[in-house]
Amino acid sequence: MFFMRVVVVGCGRVGSELATILSREGNEVAVIDKDPRALQRLAMDWGGKGVVGFGFDRDALEEAGIAGADALAAVTNGDNSNILTARIAKETYQVANVVARIYAPRRAVIYRRLGIPTVATVTWTVDQVMRRLLPERTVTEWASPSGEVVIVERSVPGSWVGYRLDELESTGRARIVALSRAGKSLIPKPGLIGQEGDVLHIAVNETALGDLEDGLEKGSPR
Repeated sequence: MFFMRVVVVGCGRVGSELATILSREGNEVAVIDKDPRALQRLAMDWGGKGVVGFGFDRDALEEAGIAGADALAAVTNGDNSNILTARIAKETYQVANVVARIYAPRRAVIYRRLGIPTVATVTWTVDQVMRRLLPERTVTEWASPSGEVVIVERSVPGSWVGYRLDELESTGRARIVALSRAGKSLIPKPGLIGQEGDVLHIAVNETALGDLEDGLEKGSPR
């Protein structure tokens, strides 16, 4: 197994849990937080390094080992701080894997276009709630940095039960990449027949989302 050197910026509930999990998996982890008391959230058996400072301060980053890091997660409670930290890690230190936590959903799209992967906390929470309130609703699970390709999750409508699911791919602008059935996940084979309770994970061109939704609602062309 490949172990990484990871810098986590922000030692709140998310950062401390992330650092603890990464460390227990054998990774070399350093955590930066401006408040020394925040570092007390780390588990008693946590064996990484704690640095008091700001994530966008190069002295703090270098003390945490950013120069040789494989990854950095900026998960403070400030969008601007997280993005600035992520950009410094990516552009100055050429860290390969960088992610920033973002609270404002509209900003997330802008930053993804700058090549900075983001996790939009509010958007993720809303999506999780909507999945449970409206299981028949199409929900975006992932979007490419340009936003041109997305992966959506969608329950199989009753009109597709008993019919070949690959007929949804007939336009060439959508592809079923995975299917969840009876608590298990699988990569669908050609000719797979839809069953009640199936959940599809579909890669689709963003401009074709409307066509995909129409196809799901209209049912199989038989």
